Amino acid sequence: MESLTLNIESKNQVLDYITNHHLMPYEAVIFKEIIDAIAIADQAQLNCFRSFGDSFRTITMNVYAYRKGLQFGFAEIGFDKYDWLVRPDFLDKEELTFGDTSRYGSHSLIYLGRGLNHTWTYGMNYSFGVAGGCYGLSVYGKQFKSRQNALNIALNELKTMMTKKIGSTDTTNDKQPIILSTLRDIEKAQLGLIQLTLF
Repeated sequence: MESLTLNIESKNQVLDYITNHHLMPYEAVIFKEIIDAIAIADQAQLNCFRSFGDSFRTITMNVYAYRKGLQFGFAEIGFDKYDWLVRPDFLDKEELTFGDTSRYGSHSLIYLGRGLNHTWTYGMNYSFGVAGGCYGLSVYGKQFKSRQNALNIALNELKTMMTKKIGSTDTTNDKQPIILSTLRDIEKAQLGLIQLTLF
């Protein structure tokens, strides 16, 4: 692990790190803030950054995670035993199932949840039969003002993925009965959303 002292004398250490690493855009923004704090001798701001970790990597990743959490109203700062920011717990979580639930891997899931400020997001676990993928509820997810908007976008995303697999010649990974069953359930859910908006 890097030995890190972050103070007004740290400019060369920060610049060396920047020079020797390929930075993600969010990292470049955070490093600019650190350099700016050094330039104006703002030790309080440097201490704040340093409180997020004891290496530049942990600082930038934890600061970014914290800032993404703020977009959902999560302001609590806590670290796990590995010094990573503790993942916030979304409220009003739901798990919606699409397809044949009688067999493992024969259905897809949409996860919904909201932050403390009522900003919604979704995660997804999708299965084409053998092939598939997933991503959970996260502060890095898309943001929505309502549950209905989040669900509508999630349904459209899942529908698009499934529709692209109709007629696939990869019969090992893409099982047409599973894909079609999932699409039928998506259509039912979308019809239900339309009916809700009529009342």
